[in-house]
Amino acid sequence: MTVFVEEVPAGAEGCTPGRPRVGELRLHAYAMHRRAVFPLGPLTFFVGRSGSGKSSVLRAYEALARLGGGASVDEVFADPGACVPERARPDSARRRGFRIGCRADGPAGPVTLDLAVQTEPELRIVGERLTGGGLTLLQTALRDPRQRTVQAAWHTGGATAVTRAPLPDDRLGTALLPLRVAGSTDGQRRVLAAAEQMVVALRSVFACDPRPARMRAAVPVGAGRLLRGCDNLAEVLWRTRSECGRRHGLFVAAVREGCVGAVSDVLAEELIDGTVRGVLDRGDGVGTVLGRLGDGELRYLALALVMLTGPGVLEVDAVGEVPAALQTLTVLADGFDRCLDARQARALAMLAGRMCERGHVRLVGASSDASWAAGVPGVSVVHLGRDGT
Repeated sequence: MTVFVEEVPAGAEGCTPGRPRVGELRLHAYAMHRRAVFPLGPLTFFVGRSGSGKSSVLRAYEALARLGGGASVDEVFADPGACVPERARPDSARRRGFRIGCRADGPAGPVTLDLAVQTEPELRIVGERLTGGGLTLLQTALRDPRQRTVQAAWHTGGATAVTRAPLPDDRLGTALLPLRVAGSTDGQRRVLAAAEQMVVALRSVFACDPRPARMRAAVPVGAGRLLRGCDNLAEVLWRTRSECGRRHGLFVAAVREGCVGAVSDVLAEELIDGTVRGVLDRGDGVGTVLGRLGDGELRYLALALVMLTGPGVLEVDAVGEVPAALQTLTVLADGFDRCLDARQARALAMLAGRMCERGHVRLVGASSDASWAAGVPGVSVVHLGRDGT
């Protein structure tokens, strides 16, 4: 398998040495991908023709993130059959499935996670392996198909080399280890450090796909956390404009780069029924409501706002027990440049590059063509062929 990656400049990762982050995706038998290993930098775009597997890479990443957050396989894989390679045939026991995994980098060193998920005859996790420092720290296997558990063994390193116990077959075992491991031996503490690094690296993910048709209407004021489709963009503007003047100023500057005409401010205007709508202040007494903007301008606004905010503003499963200074939010943006012209796409990529360089945000996007990203500092481009390689 050959994957062509345009390299990240040296030192781009050096700005976040203490923050757990996913540095590699491993799709061994998932959708159209076979034995594929994809490196991930702070700003990574998957590029290829329609059908090359770009979207499935991002779906696999999101699935791992949700499992790391404690979701069950039933919640994560709504259509598990679509994850199985098209030509995969059931074995003698009529079983089919797929394999995905990742590597998390951080203070505990490189830690890898590999999952085997069975989709037929029942959806379940039938195998899991967590490794680090040359050791298998956790390994699970399905021993009795009649039971809804897998047999797990994790490294102890004391008088007993490993500890064995059943774990549920519908959850990520790595995410359950902090509840099962006491941390009383060096081996157990090593397991806990690796498991926590993997879970923290996975959990803070925001999958974003702005839907312009739903962003045009006025919305009620609520929690002020941006939804996946950015439907409530006006509500979030209502909150963020008053919360941080500096961040809002950066947002307005970014909007000027991507919208037609003068922009002196981006406002949230309250209507008589209590709802709010977004408005571009043109600086001459005339305001343009967001509902009048084109699809490309609305997607640009939404993605710019995502890059300039964080877990406290976006609808993500933030890792509350980890200090904000050690968290890294990963934005997944399938169809990153959908509806955008090359000028808008490049302006967004430049903004993403500046934010990713600071270390608090990473972005993994997909596009059929990323020529607009040429020369953007810190960007990695992974080119996929028709066979997903």
